[in-house]
Amino acid sequence: MKLTAEKDIAAKIAAAKAQLIVVESPPSAAAALGAAALASMAALLMAGVVIVGPGVQFEDPTTTLTR
Repeated sequence: MKLTAEKDIAAKIAAAKAQLIVVESPPSAAAALGAAALASMAALLMAGVVIVGPGVQFEDPTTTLTR
């Protein structure tokens, strides 16, 4: 009886190990281009936030001096 239980456990362990195997797919060029596009858009948006940040004020040139 003990021998069949050990075989059953060994079979369950082998089945669990088989499910843990992950097949990796080769990297695609479209994914790389998408990641590059996302990174460039993030860089542009961050630069825009730095340039036109909360402390930046634009003055109207028509109301500088009046006589």
